[in-house]
Amino acid sequence: MANKYDIIVIGSGPGGYVAAIRASQLGKKVAVVEKAEIGGICLNWGCIPTKALLKSASVFEYISHAENYGITVKDSKADFGGMIKRSRGVADTMSKGVQFLLKKNKIDQLLGFGKVAANKTVTVTDAEGKTESYTADSIIIATGGRSRELPTLPIDGKKIIGYREAMTLPKQPKKMVIVGSGAIGVEFAYFYNSIGTEVTIVEYLPNIVPVEDEDVSKQLARSFKKQGMNIMTSAEVTAVDTKGSGCKVTVKTAKGEEQIDCDIVLSAVGVSTNIEGIGLEDVGVMTDRGKIIVDDYYKTNLPGIYAIGDIVHGPALAHVSSAEAIICVEKICGENPEPLDYENIPGCTYCTPEIASVGMTEKAAKEAGIEIKVGKFPFSASGKAQAGGNSEGFVKVIFDAKYGEWLGCHLIGAGVTDMIAEAVVARKLETTGHEIMKAIHPHPTMSEAIKDAVEDAYGEAIHL
Repeated sequence: MANKYDIIVIGSGPGGYVAAIRASQLGKKVAVVEKAEIGGICLNWGCIPTKALLKSASVFEYISHAENYGITVKDSKADFGGMIKRSRGVADTMSKGVQFLLKKNKIDQLLGFGKVAANKTVTVTDAEGKTESYTADSIIIATGGRSRELPTLPIDGKKIIGYREAMTLPKQPKKMVIVGSGAIGVEFAYFYNSIGTEVTIVEYLPNIVPVEDEDVSKQLARSFKKQGMNIMTSAEVTAVDTKGSGCKVTVKTAKGEEQIDCDIVLSAVGVSTNIEGIGLEDVGVMTDRGKIIVDDYYKTNLPGIYAIGDIVHGPALAHVSSAEAIICVEKICGENPEPLDYENIPGCTYCTPEIASVGMTEKAAKEAGIEIKVGKFPFSASGKAQAGGNSEGFVKVIFDAKYGEWLGCHLIGAGVTDMIAEAVVARKLETTGHEIMKAIHPHPTMSEAIKDAVEDAYGEAIHL
């Protein structure tokens, strides 16, 4: 009975460890299987360490422009190794914190490669090759994702790298080409550019951060160009020659082919799921285009086997994985959770200026045939933003003209990732634009720009 559990979770990222803790809270005997670091990619190689790097870059930028604030600072320089070291230290601290939470909740940690076998069994093979079998009433697969590789851009870990290597390079590159301009691409672009690396972004689609509202994409492009980055859109990397000391990157554009010399190429073209070799085919778990097929409560086609996070439908975001984890576990334990509303998921990008959004873009709303009201408030008109020296960007809101439903909210500017939750909660509660206008927002704050944008949508703007 020592190897028998109520629930076994494979993977300890923000989906896996949250599922394990919630299951323990609900009285279940739980184990987590992890082949690498506790906390998964997010804590160790994703969300957390990248934010530490971005904070270092932000501090350096403040120091570099201290004269704008009436302060004189001489001889400041970026310590690339020190920034990397701080980032790894933050990640280690958070990973230890998750280990503590697992122990606190009496969750067994099974270190090794987990594989689903018949009869609700999980085999765990440790680093020495020893395999042990465990059984459970329910198995939750939460194995996450990794850098996606393009055929023309094979990652070698040295000259063509993914996000993991980008966080631990032995020395700062002088020139870098970043392929892909999603959140990972633009965050690393900001970090490396801010400390002096010459950065070129290559994006296949017409706009950078292509999932965002077009106004946001265009603003970020203006900001990045102002910061000195080279941006190539509607462009495709067709080849990378890694012979010699650096890289020669061939980029195809509407004007023809162009060659760029650089030290490092960062592939940031998305995420591939970790579903290979974990026994899915052996037991008959159904998949489709690299994702495990699940219902609204993350149950697969097999009784007692569930899947959450990057490996199922929906956006590959840490907070989505955590929400799915709780819904999945509560359903297993006989609770009555609501299915996740995938139309109300906030997305955040932590470059400078930051980006945060939720709901429909203006283009999507128009394509859906909805009559809309659109409001926009620039941070250049915000007293708090001007006082803080952060006047780039804006808040944009989109409402259904007939019923007042808040369809979308799109922000770009300083600290906006901490502001988006207002729109998420308001949409959850079916709050109308008029109710937002009547809710007092404190002055002077960045958050009052949301109220100002709503006033603009309804023709009642005071500060424009």
